[in-house]
Amino acid sequence: MQTKTVFVTVGTTKFDELIKTVTSDEVLQELNRKGYNKLVLQIGKTDIEPDCAPRCGFYEIEVFNLSPSLHESMEVADLIISHAGAGSCLEALELSKPLVVVINDRLMDNHQIELAEQLYKDGHLFYSNCKNLLNLIHSMDLSELQPFKQDKSKAIATMIDQIMGFS
Repeated sequence: MQTKTVFVTVGTTKFDELIKTVTSDEVLQELNRKGYNKLVLQIGKTDIEPDCAPRCGFYEIEVFNLSPSLHESMEVADLIISHAGAGSCLEALELSKPLVVVINDRLMDNHQIELAEQLYKDGHLFYSNCKNLLNLIHSMDLSELQPFKQDKSKAIATMIDQIMGFS
C-alpha cells in the first residue's frame, strides 16, 4: 500500500477548531476516499490532545506542537491543509504542494482571507472555513490547481503589504 500523507499546520497560532475538524471521522473518511492514509498534525499552542488512534482508513496519525521549521513535513506531504498564514501558504506553494487553506473565522480583522481569496482566484489553492471543509474536500479536484511560479513571491508580499496598509 502506497502512503499518501496529509500534513495539517496551524503555525504558531491556536486554531483548535481546525484540528478538531480535520480529525473528525467524517473528514478523515472523506480524505481516505481521496486516497490519503497518513495524517501529520502540527497543532501549535494548544492544550488539546487529538485522538491519534488509527481509524477511518488512516493507519498512522502523528502530532506535534511546534517546530523550528515545517519544511521537511511539507516536503513529504501529498496534501497540505493550512491556516491562512502567509508564510505557511507561500512555503507550501513554493514546494508545489496541493494546498487547502482554512480561514479562522474567529480572528478579528482577519486579513488572511484576502490573501487566500487572491491565491484561489489565481488558481493556486482551495480555501474554506472549518464549517465547509468537509464539502470542499469532497468536491475539490486537485488537478485544477495551477503551478505557483516562485517569482510571484515578491508580488504576493506587496499584496500583503497593501492589505495590511503598509504601502
